[in-house]
Amino acid sequence: MAGIVLSGSCSSRLLLRDREAGSNGASLPQYNGLRAVDTMHLPSSRTPKLSCSGPKCRTIRAMASPTVSAPKRETDPKKRIVITGMGLVSVFGSDIDNFYNKLLEGESGITQIDKFDATNYSVRFAGQIRDFSSKGYIDGKNDRRLDDCWRYCLVAGRKALDEANLGSEALEKLDKTRIGVLVGTGMGGLTAFSNGVEALIQKGYKKITPFFIPYSITNMGSALLAIDTGLMGPNYSISTACATANYCFYAAANHIRRGEADIMVAGGTEAAVMPTGIGGFIACRALSQRNDEPKRASRPWDKDRDGFVMGEGCGVLVMESLDHAMQRGANIIAEYLGGAVTCDAHHMTDPRSDGLGVSSCISKSLEDAGVNYVNAHATSTLAGDLAEVNAIKKVFKNTSEIKMNGTKSMIGHGLGAAGGLEAIATVKAITTGWLHPTINQDNLEPEVTIDTVPNVKKQHEVNV
Repeated sequence: MAGIVLSGSCSSRLLLRDREAGSNGASLPQYNGLRAVDTMHLPSSRTPKLSCSGPKCRTIRAMASPTVSAPKRETDPKKRIVITGMGLVSVFGSDIDNFYNKLLEGESGITQIDKFDATNYSVRFAGQIRDFSSKGYIDGKNDRRLDDCWRYCLVAGRKALDEANLGSEALEKLDKTRIGVLVGTGMGGLTAFSNGVEALIQKGYKKITPFFIPYSITNMGSALLAIDTGLMGPNYSISTACATANYCFYAAANHIRRGEADIMVAGGTEAAVMPTGIGGFIACRALSQRNDEPKRASRPWDKDRDGFVMGEGCGVLVMESLDHAMQRGANIIAEYLGGAVTCDAHHMTDPRSDGLGVSSCISKSLEDAGVNYVNAHATSTLAGDLAEVNAIKKVFKNTSEIKMNGTKSMIGHGLGAAGGLEAIATVKAITTGWLHPTINQDNLEPEVTIDTVPNVKKQHEVNV
């Protein structure tokens, strides 16, 4: 699991660290984001892990491989991956410091839905984004046409590039064919799709907007961001439900390590707080129905949890080879050590209760990496929360030094965006030395013996 743990229906985990060691003669004390560490070499596994549930198989008994070994920690500056920029759109706005300060304060962003009339819905609350502004990032004409999923992506992506000092003038001096975009989504342009279907049923096919298909398909976030910035490197999307963003980070890192790109803009975006999204998850019986206490509805690991709370937004990282970042004098925020992807081959939504799919993924992505913080998937579901804890305890035999928290307790479950938003929360934990609380922890499950940072923030120097 490592420094950053990202989760979803498919749970994914990502390893980040802030310590930079001078590998191959490269010394980085001049970069603010990385603490100089004498002669220490970075462990090879700083990675997101993904464990994805698939169709249940009743005839195969799953067994963990007894010979799982982690990759050797990368030392080649051309293959080491660093984070040089971050951007987000969240229920707490689009400023990263404000976002993390709200988390540290333990403030809930869960409110009653007013994007549409949810009066007759059995669930009437969510982590709904309000007062979103795309001014300065999207022109008015396109802004009116775009699904929120793509609006969030364009703003978060451009903000990440700006933080990485990769604005339009800087990009003109670089080889844009070696800069790619990989921003995924679980649901895609759900509003655009729903509106198109409604037009078809009520008025006939001739009334369907020509933007129906383009603004519905899942790769449009990456495509629009590339068109907007002129980036011509690898460009596509990945859609793996709640593990989407972590898969994107993992794939983006591999593009850089294989020499196919110098920089990748990667993450996840989602905008499913709308009738079809809320109604669909109600039908799945997946959502909390605590309508009288929406701010207390998302309660990871608490005995009284009754389902997850829908969220939305976008989280994007600028991932870059260490060699390229140093050549252009970029500010390095953290280092991505590696990742792994697995599937527990069990069920569409429920993980294996023993956490095998997740634990095998964690094991493949790291070995003795000094992990002392986990940003957990922790959706506030009955089965998922404990399965994840079982997986963590299976991998880390001694969890006394590990702290684990759940960002979704305050912002809800952002589906395809969850991993992106939580990656940023994890990087902020690394760089600030403060962990945000897991709120609404009134009656902790007895099986949860790891410090979950209940209700109040804690100071903690994160290694990985």
